[in-house]
Amino acid sequence: MQRTGFLGFSPRRLNVRMGWPDLALFAILIAAGAGVANGVHDAVEPLARLRVEPITLDWAALPHYALLTTLRLFAALAASFVFTIVAATAAAKSRRAELVIIPALDILQSVPVLGFMTFTVTAFMGLFPGSRMGVECAAIFAIFTSQAWNMAFSLYQSLRQVPDDLNEVAEGFGLSPLRKLLRVELPFAAPGLVWNAMMSMSGGWFFVVASEAISVGHTQIMLPGIGSWLALAIARSDLQAVAGAVAAMAVVILLYDQLVFRPVIAWADRFRVEQTASANPPQSWVYDLFRRARLLPSLTAPFRAAAALIYVVEPRARPMEQQRRFAARRPDAARTLGLRLWTGMIVIAALAATVYAVRFLQTTLSWTDAGRALHYGVLTLVRVIVLIAVASLFWVPIGVWIGLRPVWTARVQPVAQFLAAFPANVLFPIAVVAIVHFHADPDLWLSPLMVLGTQWYILFNVIAGASAIPNDLIEANRMFGVRGWQWWRRLILPGIFPYYVTGALTASGGSWNASIVAEAVSWGSTHLRAAGLGSYIADATASGDSARVLLGIMVMSMFVIAINRLLFRPLYRLSERRLRLS
Repeated sequence: MQRTGFLGFSPRRLNVRMGWPDLALFAILIAAGAGVANGVHDAVEPLARLRVEPITLDWAALPHYALLTTLRLFAALAASFVFTIVAATAAAKSRRAELVIIPALDILQSVPVLGFMTFTVTAFMGLFPGSRMGVECAAIFAIFTSQAWNMAFSLYQSLRQVPDDLNEVAEGFGLSPLRKLLRVELPFAAPGLVWNAMMSMSGGWFFVVASEAISVGHTQIMLPGIGSWLALAIARSDLQAVAGAVAAMAVVILLYDQLVFRPVIAWADRFRVEQTASANPPQSWVYDLFRRARLLPSLTAPFRAAAALIYVVEPRARPMEQQRRFAARRPDAARTLGLRLWTGMIVIAALAATVYAVRFLQTTLSWTDAGRALHYGVLTLVRVIVLIAVASLFWVPIGVWIGLRPVWTARVQPVAQFLAAFPANVLFPIAVVAIVHFHADPDLWLSPLMVLGTQWYILFNVIAGASAIPNDLIEANRMFGVRGWQWWRRLILPGIFPYYVTGALTASGGSWNASIVAEAVSWGSTHLRAAGLGSYIADATASGDSARVLLGIMVMSMFVIAINRLLFRPLYRLSERRLRLS
C-alpha cells in the first residue's frame, strides 16, 4: 500500500522525469514570483520614501513602473473575483439578498472612481500610518471599483440563465447548493465571466492615471507606475514620454494576454453548452505547456486535496423527492411576510441615508447648486445615451462576426484588449490641440473621448455571447438555409441578448465614469471643460470641495439607478423569461 502524506500528497509522486515543458513552466512561475516579491517589498516601504524618490521620466525606470502597475491590476482583479463570486451568487440565489445587492451594485457602479478616492484615501492611509501600504491599498481599491461591477453583473446574469436541463440534472443527482454551484453553474458562467474579466483589466488601465496619481484636495501622492508616469508626461507636455507609456502598456497587455487570458479562454471552452464540438476551438501555447508538464499534477496535488475538503465539511444533499416535500411544507405566508419586512428595512435605511445627505448639503449648499448639478447631469445623460446607441450599432455586428470565428477571436483579442485599455489621457494632446486650433466647441468635440469607456463593454460581451451560442444551433440554421434578417432575428439576437444587456448596463456606468476624464481635459497649461456632471465632479474633487463632490455623486447615482431600473432591469427579466437555453 502506498504511503501518503498530508491531504493525500505523496512525496513519491515527485519522482517524475522533467522535460522542457517543466523547465519552461518553472521559468514562468519563478519570474512571476520574483515580480510579486519585488512589488510587495516596495509596498511596505515608508511613505516618506516617495518624497525622497519622486516620480521620474527616466526610461530605465519604466520597466519597474510597468511591473508595479501590473501587480496592482491583478491584485484588484483577484479582489474583484472574490467579490463577484460572493455578491453575484448571493443575489442570484436569494431574493432577500437580491433586494440589497442589485440596488447596491447599481449605486456603486454609478459612483465615479474619483468619488471613491475622495473618501477612501484618508481612510486607508489611517490604517497604515507612515507606510506606503495605505496608499497602495487606496490605489488597488480604486482599480477594484473600475473592475468589479461588470464582472458581478455578468455572473449574476449567467446564474439566472442556467438552462433548465442542467438544473434538472443537478436535481436528479441530488447535488447540494455548493456542489451545484461548483459543478454546474460556475462552469456554465465561465466563458462570459472570462471575457468580462478581460474587460475589467482594460477598465483598470483606463483609470490607472487617477488611481496612481492621487490628487484629492490637499493630498498629492504619485505612486510609481505607468499611470503616474503618464500623468507627469502630460503635465510636462512630453509627447515622447507619452509614447513610451503607451508602448509599455502594449508590451504588458501582450504578455498577460498570452500568459494568463489565452490559457484561461482555452480552458473555459470546455464548458460551452452544446452537443457538437467546435471545429476550431481556442488555442494557447501556455495552456498546452501546462497540460504537457509532468510535474504540475504532483505539485498541485496538495491544493486539489485541500479543495476536496470542501465536499467533506458541507452538509449532505437531500434526495430530489425529499427536497420537493421540504419545499412544499415551507410556509409561503411567513416567507412573504419576512420578505416584505426585509424590503421595508432596506427602504427605511435608504430614506434615512438620503435625508442625512440632504440635510448635510442644505447646510453647505443652496438649491441653486442642486439645480446646476441636475442640469449638468442631463447634459451628460444625453452624451451617454447617444454614445451607447452609436457604439451598439457599430460594435454588435463586429462582435458577432468575431465571436462566431474562433480563429479571428484569437487574433483580435489582444488588439481589442489594448484598445480597451487605452487611457483617454493619451488622446488629450490630440483633442486639445485640435479643438484650440479649429476653435471647436468643447461641449461637442470632447464627447467622443467618453466612447473609450463605453464601446468595449458592449464589444466584449457580444463576443462572449456569440461564442457561447451552441455550435449545433448554428449548424441547424445553416442546414435549413436560414439567412439574412431571419438568421439575426431567430438565432443571433436571442443568443447574444442577455450578454448585450450586461454589456450595455456596464457601458452606461463606464460612460458616467469616463465623463469625469473626458469632460475636463488638460495638456500642459491648456485646460478645456465641457459642461457636464463629469467636469463638475472633477473640478470639485481637485478643489477638495466635499459637499459638491457628494452632490455630484448623488445626482450621478440618481440618473444611473433610474436608467437601470426603468430600462435594463426589464430587459434582464425579458431575457430570463423568453431567451434561455432550454
